[in-house]
Amino acid sequence: MTAVTPGVRRKPGRWAAPPRPPWEEEPSKAGLAGKGLVLALAAFAILFPLWIVVVTSLQSKKTIDAAGGLVVVPRGVTLVAYRELLTGGQVQRAALVSVGVTLAGTLFSMAVSVLCAYGLSRVGSLGHRWFLMLLLATMFFGAGLIPTYLLVQALGLTDSYLALILPSAVSVFNILVLRAFFMGISPELVDSARIDGAGDWRILWQIVMPLSRAVLAVISLFYAVGYWSAWFNASIYLSDQDMMPLQNVMIQLVQKQERPVGLATQINTGQLSPLAVQMAVMVMALLPVAVLSPFVQRHFRKGMLTGAVKG
Repeated sequence: MTAVTPGVRRKPGRWAAPPRPPWEEEPSKAGLAGKGLVLALAAFAILFPLWIVVVTSLQSKKTIDAAGGLVVVPRGVTLVAYRELLTGGQVQRAALVSVGVTLAGTLFSMAVSVLCAYGLSRVGSLGHRWFLMLLLATMFFGAGLIPTYLLVQALGLTDSYLALILPSAVSVFNILVLRAFFMGISPELVDSARIDGAGDWRILWQIVMPLSRAVLAVISLFYAVGYWSAWFNASIYLSDQDMMPLQNVMIQLVQKQERPVGLATQINTGQLSPLAVQMAVMVMALLPVAVLSPFVQRHFRKGMLTGAVKG
């Protein structure tokens, strides 16, 4: 008599697969419908406010006044708010400042992070453990706002664009993700390059970085979004209004603290709606992130999950 394994049901002619856990079973139609409903509600909760912001920025003052504020159903399209914002003045200058700081800051942060992560990924390098522990300590202990401000002031960085980059140039979390990914690269590949006479710079540039495009793209996006959205450093270290980035100007426009002369004149005379201007500035602040994110989205899983698990 043939023994039957407990929990395994025998069928004529073949053995049935053992039962799977409930979370591995095929979802029912009700489950699929529930998931679709939850995803639809989540998408609606995210997209509906964005829709209101974009639509309101494209409406005339008459339409906004008739709606009593934010517009849900558009009645025509006008680009007067964007045209006035981009025809010179403070907003256009602030947008250029944000673009410049984002590009320069991202390049500098990536250069420092890649070099630091590659050095820490070489386990036998000089002072490897001590440098790693020092970096980890900065994730839990910080000097505080006042000592940081005094340091920036002592270095002469106040009222300079370097104050928007250097105080927050490096993220230890990003370095650890890069380090984990670099440690996951095959040691045999690196050793073979060393046998052929390649040094560390050549190994990093021609072997490690090409194999790490996914994680480099993700970390670059993290740094770029951080620089583009930053406003706190500018509010502390900058006193010149002409040097303010776009996020700080947006805060001033939304809170009605200060308005550019041309916009203030048109708003006061009733030619332009202040709400349309506020929504247009928000769209300008969100647009770069919304455009770049889809191009990096395909790297998220490989760049973050693989980099966080390996090593």
